[in-house]
Amino acid sequence: MVELTSKKDDRLRRLSRSAETLIAWAVMLLGVLLRAVSRPAAMRFADLAGDAIHHVVGLRRDLVYRNLALTFPEKSQEEVRRIATVVYRNITRTFIDVLRFPLIREQADIDALVDMDVSPFWQGTENGRKGAVMLSAHYGNWELMAMAFGMKAKPMTIIVKELTNKALDEAMNRFRTLNGNSIVYQGDAVREGLRLLNEGGVLAILADQSDPGASAYGDFLGRRATMFQGAAVFALRAKVPLFVGMCRHAENGHYRVDVREIETADLKFCREDIETLTIRYTNVLEEYIYRWPEEWFWLHNRWKNA
Repeated sequence: MVELTSKKDDRLRRLSRSAETLIAWAVMLLGVLLRAVSRPAAMRFADLAGDAIHHVVGLRRDLVYRNLALTFPEKSQEEVRRIATVVYRNITRTFIDVLRFPLIREQADIDALVDMDVSPFWQGTENGRKGAVMLSAHYGNWELMAMAFGMKAKPMTIIVKELTNKALDEAMNRFRTLNGNSIVYQGDAVREGLRLLNEGGVLAILADQSDPGASAYGDFLGRRATMFQGAAVFALRAKVPLFVGMCRHAENGHYRVDVREIETADLKFCREDIETLTIRYTNVLEEYIYRWPEEWFWLHNRWKNA
């Protein structure tokens, strides 16, 4: 009986791996097709796909509407739906731009997509000689922002969560590391991150999702939520500057990235100052989300562990 169960489990695992591989191949094939057309054509396809996911599939639609309505109680249902439409389109645009990463081969290619002033980074790191923490959110095209920063300023090491689909995880990480950046999985981030910062590297962190293991709580967009303190811990422990980079769509069809240094000179590595720094960069994330709500990833249940 045990042997039969074991064989059945093995078959299920093989089927699961085969399904994961097929999904990864399908995504890669889609990337090949989208790289064969112009970017405007690819973006039109992205908008159609976003509308289908929003209106036909309805992926997390109720959650998106609820999150938006609770964050912006002054907005009508019609306004909430309009914002949601752009949210879904921006998500598919981000995904399709990532699949087009192999077309970005040199500085001119990234300049044609991203407008970014990196002077705050140079000023805060003694022209790149010091290590730094670069913090962002699932906002705009965060993946493209990381590539742009690596090409326009200094290559960075990105903390990523390993996908359950191993084949897709490997494919995504190949895209992320095409132009000089590297990745480290969350499980290795503490050890590798501190070593990197002490050696003068740049560590990139997304700090806007719910943390089930968090011990700190606070206010995020008007509601109680877990607070992501990892970026503050890294910056204060390694004694390096911390920057927030936020990417959004610009009117000229490009992405615009704002880089802002967060004040840390008055802080030291202790619990109270970690909390203070966390509030400082969380306030910046909130500022951008309130101003351009269509850029944020509202499909995530940010408040589920509060």
